[in-house]
Amino acid sequence: MAQHGGPQQRIFSPLRTALHRFAFILLIVSAFGLMLLGKADTILIERIRAASADLVSPIMNVVSRPAASINELTEQATNIFNLYEQNERLRRENRELLAWQQVARNLVHENARLRDLADYTSPPPLRLVTTRVIADMGGAYAHSLMVSSGSRDGVSKGQAVMSDEGLVGRIAEAGYQASRVLLITDINSRVPVIVENSRDRAFLSGDNTDRPLLTFLTADATVAPGDRILTSGHGGAFPPGIPVGVVSSVSENSVRVAPLFRRHQLEYLRVADYGLQGILTDQAIHRSQPQIDGVIPNGVGIVPRDSFAPTQQSGPAAPSSTASPPPSPEQLP
Repeated sequence: MAQHGGPQQRIFSPLRTALHRFAFILLIVSAFGLMLLGKADTILIERIRAASADLVSPIMNVVSRPAASINELTEQATNIFNLYEQNERLRRENRELLAWQQVARNLVHENARLRDLADYTSPPPLRLVTTRVIADMGGAYAHSLMVSSGSRDGVSKGQAVMSDEGLVGRIAEAGYQASRVLLITDINSRVPVIVENSRDRAFLSGDNTDRPLLTFLTADATVAPGDRILTSGHGGAFPPGIPVGVVSSVSENSVRVAPLFRRHQLEYLRVADYGLQGILTDQAIHRSQPQIDGVIPNGVGIVPRDSFAPTQQSGPAAPSSTASPPPSPEQLP
């Protein structure tokens, strides 16, 4: 019977068996050796890594090309397959938009005629200042932002601050170069709003959560999740019709509204000047304060009431209005 193999097989067979048995241990020892070498000479390891990348990159490029080509062909086939459906959908949307365009034109002409008949006074022109959020000054107990526009840019206290989606808040403090924005979710924020569908009026009251409350709703108010909330224009703070949010939940105790913005995604905002004076300035607030404890405000400081009393002149004293009445005839002698 013939024997298989020869001298080479008798020599390399034990080596192959030993290599298979100790391959795992050799890999671990090699890994530790490379780690020690990397700690000892980092520059050498970086050069070896760069050279290895240069050697492997052409191979990886050649290997990845078929996969990239297959993905590209698959994507093109999918786009061609969906092209007919997209074309039909765009045709339908185009017909609908043309119909709505005709309706909008008719409404514009009708609105213009009605305004002429009613002698309607147009609102003041809107002026927008685009600004950038430079700091989030809020936290668990305050919701406010710092923007990079101030009085030098025409920003003043009380102006509305909006994003692309809707109302964000109002200017609470206006400096020369920067301003602080009070968000509608802050506990100090109160915005007069209206429910778009039912036209019920309410206040959007912040409570330092991501879902402010609808307060002062009437008992027969009709509010449902999904209803849009708009500014009502009451109080002169904001004009009517600015989108504020969407009703997220309705319960027996509260109605929550989801704002149209995400606080952590705010980057660029628009400060809108509608020419309204709903938010009083500090001097106007002082002038509008009632008399308290015998003092009256003068717009700058508190002046005692006695300082406004007329000075007494020398001479006979005038009869006092609080003098005792003359005696009756029975009291005369």
